[in-house]
Amino acid sequence: MNVELRHLRALAAIGDHRSITAAARSLHVTQPALSRTLDQLERRLGVRLVERTTRQVALTASGHRLWEHSHRILTQLDSALAEAAQPQPLRLTFAWAALGRFTIPFLREWRARHPDVLVRIRRTDDPEAALRRGEATWPCCAPAHDGPRAGLVEEPRVAAVADDHPLAGRTEVALSDLVAETVAVCETAATTTADLWPCGARPRTVDVPGVEEWLTSIATGTAVGVTAAGTIHHLPHAGVTYLPLTDADPVTVHLAWPSPPAHPSTEAFVELARRRLRRA
Repeated sequence: MNVELRHLRALAAIGDHRSITAAARSLHVTQPALSRTLDQLERRLGVRLVERTTRQVALTASGHRLWEHSHRILTQLDSALAEAAQPQPLRLTFAWAALGRFTIPFLREWRARHPDVLVRIRRTDDPEAALRRGEATWPCCAPAHDGPRAGLVEEPRVAAVADDHPLAGRTEVALSDLVAETVAVCETAATTTADLWPCGARPRTVDVPGVEEWLTSIATGTAVGVTAAGTIHHLPHAGVTYLPLTDADPVTVHLAWPSPPAHPSTEAFVELARRRLRRA
């Protein structure tokens, strides 16, 4: 099975752009040339990877799996080549709150101990996708990731309501206070679903595509939300009030990383995070 890097780059670009034309433009090749590369890859694998119509391009189930693997392989190769030229930063990617109030003290200690290993921090609505593609070591609250991960700390949950919501003047709330509300749930990185409430006393939920939309729906009074307390530190919002939630189970914050690790300092990073949060 003679599959080359150009085949993987072609599929990665097509999956990213969902368009042969846009993918060809990003790779600086012609559309017919990219189509031929894709056809060649499908013939060599003996499986359909992309469904093409006159209106859209969509990955098949096999195509989606290979698209994620392609990103991981290409990322690891690029990292290895870049590392040979000069040290690369660790990539800490998160959707909500990184390590909450512990983030800055932890990163300052890392910098003091490992001044030559930079950490690049990026917020994204779907850190799990970045992890699957081997692009990040990332903290999260409830990972579906089935690879290596470390539980670091338990954070209490808080409710998020609009500043002018009737509950905003309270010092704390309970789950029952939210049953009559519409609860916004982030599609890509949810830490809370309706299952948090007892069966038979669950609120209506509405899915929102990302964190910004989650905050906006709450600030405008369209919905309320429930999140980990670390969100208060990383995502303050002028129109949102956060309130302690007295009777909800805490959220375990995990640090997860790809296997094999995308950076040679991953083990040291995870170990320091464990020690730092254990002390805290």
